[in-house]
Amino acid sequence: MFYVGCHLSSAKGYLAMGKEAVKLGANTFQFFTRNPRGGSVKPLDLEDIEAYRDFAKENGIGKILAHAPYTMNACAADENLIHFAEKVMTEDLERLSFLPEAMYNFHPGSHVKQGAEMGMQKIADMLNRVLSPDTNTLVLLETMAGKGTEVGRNFAELQGILEKVELREKMGICLDTCHIFDGGYDIVHDLEGVLSEFDHIIGLEHLHAVHLNDSKNPLGSHKDRHACLDEGEIGINALSAIINHPAFADIPFLLETPNDAKGYQKEIAWLKSLYQGK
Repeated sequence: MFYVGCHLSSAKGYLAMGKEAVKLGANTFQFFTRNPRGGSVKPLDLEDIEAYRDFAKENGIGKILAHAPYTMNACAADENLIHFAEKVMTEDLERLSFLPEAMYNFHPGSHVKQGAEMGMQKIADMLNRVLSPDTNTLVLLETMAGKGTEVGRNFAELQGILEKVELREKMGICLDTCHIFDGGYDIVHDLEGVLSEFDHIIGLEHLHAVHLNDSKNPLGSHKDRHACLDEGEIGINALSAIINHPAFADIPFLLETPNDAKGYQKEIAWLKSLYQGK
């Protein structure tokens, strides 16, 4: 099954997002769990969740992706920021327990000159405090472009976190095409090599979602500037090869391109036309 969607505003609730997704031609979507630049969260509406789940089942919406706010930094030098990140993730996972169709994605964080090893350890330590055997939401680390002191700039750093997490089965990876291209992985000319490296270091079975974006900057730029499909340095041929590769079968593709609703609708239709599977 080919699952493709985009980022939607959660301001009006889950049912509204489901209806918007279907209107755009999508069968999956991503949303922020709260204000992406803040920490506030609106009250949980269980009736809206149940209505969404019924709607999603009727309309073939598959796994969806909840995105943590950008303000989370699980490896900050300031312990108060780590406590904030832990509080947000704990609260988000408690709320998402009512929505088993959702996965939870977060940016690993920035080590702020503490060093990548310290950053990886702090992130794993926080995950070990947050995750429990009862956690029923898969938590995904996102691949990063490597700007500044970001942790997760390569597959080895992501694996460095995962191997320290006690409940490893609760974890996975969300691959961002713009981020890994900017991070130096040549998915344009050597997709097979990149996937082979991912499989060797992390394991393709741990890949659960893809942010499908073009990049405004060249390979290895470490800039993290998303572009609309075929308007950047990656190009539609490479992105088409990704959506049609067996390694990504049944994995949801989420657009984070700089678009409005009409632009997303166009890109979703374009990707559907390029998909060669059933």
